[in-house]
Amino acid sequence: MAMRTALSELDVSLGKRTRLTRMMFEHGPGNGTMMFLPIDQGLEHGPVDFFPNPASGDPEYQCRLAKEGAYSGIVFHIGLAQKYMRDYAGIVPLVLKLNGKTTIPSDANAFSAVAATVEDAVRLGADAIGYTLYTGSPAQDRDFAQFGKVRLESERYGIPIIVWSYPRGAAIEGKGGRNSIYAVDYAARLANELGADIVKLNVPKFRDPRNLDTPKPYAELYEAWAELDEDEAYRLAVEKVVTSAGRTMVLFSGGSKISDEDLLLKARLCMEAGATGLIFGRNMWQRPLDEGLAITEKIKQLLLGF
Repeated sequence: MAMRTALSELDVSLGKRTRLTRMMFEHGPGNGTMMFLPIDQGLEHGPVDFFPNPASGDPEYQCRLAKEGAYSGIVFHIGLAQKYMRDYAGIVPLVLKLNGKTTIPSDANAFSAVAATVEDAVRLGADAIGYTLYTGSPAQDRDFAQFGKVRLESERYGIPIIVWSYPRGAAIEGKGGRNSIYAVDYAARLANELGADIVKLNVPKFRDPRNLDTPKPYAELYEAWAELDEDEAYRLAVEKVVTSAGRTMVLFSGGSKISDEDLLLKARLCMEAGATGLIFGRNMWQRPLDEGLAITEKIKQLLLGF
């Protein structure tokens, strides 16, 4: 089992330390791990994700799930935070997502424009802010500059910054794809280099994407792991990414809805590989509330073992 980054190892301001302590020890599992419920998909994907469970189209549904499931925090864009968090202030920690984009245009030049400020987050009582950074996008020069301003403000106000570090663009696709080990590993390192406190990543694929432009060291990894047991290869791929994140705490995303068995296996392997926590959205709220609370409790009990 890999060792995860502990809060005590981080050289962060008193404000950041206080907010991280609340999320890691006073909410969620409470043992230094984190479990977040994201509801930024309404902006990023549109209403399509709410079709499997129409009740989830009302953000009050996710607020109830976050409260009754005792999550470390809920992720909202500013409009939803202002309209739905009043009854949950001080009960459910808020992560205010500052930037975003729709799926309507192509990802060829992916860039998420800022629609809220760090000052908004402080005004709303948030314990962290979220920022999407597109690793490898042709628009990364604008992204770096925009993120730099957000990071400076996060330092000024003492609020932790969670970076959604997502590989995007034709160059990434040409080197194995956005979920290749190369791409996710680079995304993890980039978040560490640019000053994220926490990085949110997708789990990398551990099998050969059969792309001739995959950088040689990563192609050799695929070769070395080709005969390994699937679970062991999965764990090693995640561990590689966590190592590249260094002293940036790592959250792994659940992605599209999968079976409960696969979700629990994914969660366990990520935590064994050194993750700090999990950020599962559709896998939790694309189901009736009682079922959402039941799978939440299973994930929470799993995290309590780490």
